Amino acid sequence: MSIVLSKHAKQQISLRGVSEEIVWSILHSSNFFGTEDGLSVYHGTISENNKMYLIRIFVNERVNPNLVVTVYKTSKINKYLT
Repeated sequence: MSIVLSKHAKQQISLRGVSEEIVWSILHSSNFFGTEDGLSVYHGTISENNKMYLIRIFVNERVNPNLVVTVYKTSKINKYLT
């Protein structure tokens, strides 16, 4: 699967303090969660300062190459995984 980061996704990665390496790791680890608003959602967890965070990655898989639309980090892990 060929994937590229949109300009917006790159801005959000930087703004939210998520490394691109983490994003690529989650995407290549097949951490598919489901779909929201027609976009595929991938999840992965990270630990920062002794706290767990969920990284959510939204991908438009209807275009070629697939396009990462946005990325964000949340501490509300149970909200999305239960």
